[in-house]
Amino acid sequence: MARWLPALSISFVALGQPSPAALQLYEAVESHMGTLVRISVYTPDEQTAAAAFRKVFNRIGELDGVLSDYRAASELNQITKSAVKRPVPVSDDLFAVLRASQDLAHATGGAFDITQGPVVQLWREARKTMLLPDPAALTDAANRSGFRKLHLDGQHRTAMLDTPGMVLDLGAIGKGYAASEAIKVLDALGVRRALVAMSGDLAFSDAPPNQRGWRIAVRSADLPVKGVPHVLELTRAAVSTAGSSEQHVNIGGRRYSHIINPASGTALIEDITVTVIARNGLDADGLDTAVSVLGAERGLALIESTPGAAALIVSRSPSGTTVRQSSGFQKLSAQYETPR
Repeated sequence: MARWLPALSISFVALGQPSPAALQLYEAVESHMGTLVRISVYTPDEQTAAAAFRKVFNRIGELDGVLSDYRAASELNQITKSAVKRPVPVSDDLFAVLRASQDLAHATGGAFDITQGPVVQLWREARKTMLLPDPAALTDAANRSGFRKLHLDGQHRTAMLDTPGMVLDLGAIGKGYAASEAIKVLDALGVRRALVAMSGDLAFSDAPPNQRGWRIAVRSADLPVKGVPHVLELTRAAVSTAGSSEQHVNIGGRRYSHIINPASGTALIEDITVTVIARNGLDADGLDTAVSVLGAERGLALIESTPGAAALIVSRSPSGTTVRQSSGFQKLSAQYETPR
């Protein structure tokens, strides 16, 4: 999984940048959106950092109240109750995420689908009980799912659902949006050297002082592949990773991912890890899940068609490990010496 590395470990020097020696690194962690949110900033003093942290965490908390499917009172959950067969106005934040989700659903033929909430809930329960979902229950859940049953009106900023009992789940895209929104808050405050990490979703602005980017690990050190560096140094971008390495369940000798294939209503059994680099977290977070469902070949085609996106796809099977890179990722990799 892509992960945050301490900025102080960077050994590269930024080219053409003055050294803002007065800036110091400050970090803070809070629990939001079902995970720990770590924020790293460079500011002149602790007071500036503390004020920035409060505003950012408040913004993320606000988004949690909008996008969460766990909170009964969230705007997302209220919409699923009130927007059945009638258009209901939604907030700017929720509409932005719904619009991006639906665009990706159409682009992937439904491989990415936020209306799979009823199916996702059954598989969440399966991870707790260690029992596969009941086929009849899966059929019922599938009948209450389907991205074509969600309708958005951009002119009036409304959402409408076709079927009672639908459940929208933004878990595959919401954190990426929140991470990039956090960077926007920091930019508005004049804090322009920052990183926001929300589990496998990262967003960052300008490079730390005297460095050419934030050091982001994109592959494990034990993965034997030439031409792919362990670490990339990135600025003004977002990174998201999807895979079954941490969230999965073993039932009947088979490992089931937390990612659902909407076409079959079943959890993925393929051992695939996808890391996406994009211009913003909304794109990166949605694309890594979509590519996981589509598979390497169709997934790479999707990445190539998305401006500013790059991806590393690692597929493991009993016959071995296959690593595929998009053209954008190859260009990023070419900037670094190939590890021995």
